[in-house]
Amino acid sequence: MKSLKLIGLAFGASIALSSAAFAQDVTVAVAGPMTGGESAFGRQMKNGAEMAVADINAAGGVNGKKLALAVEDDACDPKQARSIAEKIASAKIPFVAGHYCSSSSIPASEAYADGNVLQITPASTNPKFTDSGLWNVARVCGRDDQQGLVAAQYIAKNFKGKNIAILNDKTTYGKGLADETKKALNKAGITEKMYESYNKGDKDFNAIVSRLKRDNIDLVYVGGYHQESGLILRQMRDQGLKTILMAGDALADKEYASITGPAGEGTLFTFGPDPRDKPTAKKIVDAFKAKNIDPEGYTLYTYAAMQVWSQAAKKASTTDAKKVMAAIKAGKWDTVIGPIEYDAKGDIKQLDYVVYKWDAKGGYTEIKGNGT
Repeated sequence: MKSLKLIGLAFGASIALSSAAFAQDVTVAVAGPMTGGESAFGRQMKNGAEMAVADINAAGGVNGKKLALAVEDDACDPKQARSIAEKIASAKIPFVAGHYCSSSSIPASEAYADGNVLQITPASTNPKFTDSGLWNVARVCGRDDQQGLVAAQYIAKNFKGKNIAILNDKTTYGKGLADETKKALNKAGITEKMYESYNKGDKDFNAIVSRLKRDNIDLVYVGGYHQESGLILRQMRDQGLKTILMAGDALADKEYASITGPAGEGTLFTFGPDPRDKPTAKKIVDAFKAKNIDPEGYTLYTYAAMQVWSQAAKKASTTDAKKVMAAIKAGKWDTVIGPIEYDAKGDIKQLDYVVYKWDAKGGYTEIKGNGT
């Protein structure tokens, strides 16, 4: 049996595969933020893709061929993501599990469509990704109009009559999620007392925190990523605020707890039902733990994206992207996160978001019933 071949392809390097050793393999890719502020999630995606490829190969590969994995870094930068997508397409790689940031997935999807590459994102939740109507896109996660609704329902029930603030980091993901939450809250009859933006990468939030303090904000909803959310939380506590911070799925990594320390206790966020707890995942979770890897966040979602593609490629008896996508939308797929079926856009039919709470020990647990 051939050993698994993992190819790390740096952004500036050519993606073309010149080695004759790979002539009989099918190369697939995983693309996400392997460096930069969201690299914790890139690490999750890489771990999930590597394990999936190893397991698929151990089971005989796809249509008689083994898989080789190309790992690409977009640093959550839209231009870098587009460039990576063009290189993957030029190398005639038929499938990519990616990207993480919606601001990367959306521009990359256009290059993939032009280059006949099928793209399944494990993590990009902005509705525009699948609403664009491209033939080649799908996801194994939910959408922000689903996630924002769950957040709004929780806030409406548990913070009725309280002062609410909404922040966003101006990114495709962050602003999109904040706006969906705001829309659902307003529809429920709740008007936020403060709506403010900041720039992704900011470190000093004392001016915003001062406004939160002035307006006696009870809960601040943050449409943004874990690093800035963690700093906002810490600076609130430094100014003596007991305001609850709530955010989206970008808080689903232990790095959030390392930023906040014990002060992060009580932070709320929305995410899909934790796949680590599913019976379908036990064997895979145990395999990850044997490697001292916690398959948190989007690790298992990336594994599932690889499963969907590989099963559909076998069903279609080809890796041709258009034929595999037709099979994906027509079928039902058994994955580590449970059975998956798709609608015509490439959105999954099954996922429900739930609310989680961080504890003082750096872990998070689902709030049963969600209070919604």
